[in-house]
Amino acid sequence: MTQKETRTMHHAIEGDRREIDGLDARIIELLGQRARVSARIQRNRVSAGGPRTVLAREAEVLGRYQDGLGATGTPIAMNVLKLCRGVSPTTEQALTR
Repeated sequence: MTQKETRTMHHAIEGDRREIDGLDARIIELLGQRARVSARIQRNRVSAGGPRTVLAREAEVLGRYQDGLGATGTPIAMNVLKLCRGVSPTTEQALTR
């Protein structure tokens, strides 16, 4: 590989890395938004005398992630649900940045 080809490859990689960084920022923003909406649902459900979580609903979410991402979707969904189940003040602050 020539020096010019190497520079071109490194330039392309850096561009792709910037794109990944932007995607990660959007994912973090969306997770924060999801956690806030989930906390709102949980507060409303509990104030109406219901449970904080509904397992049938969580099963739907797990299925959607598995359908969309295959086997890796299940652990991703589990982590998203875990993040959104119990939004503590510390977590909420981190997610609103």
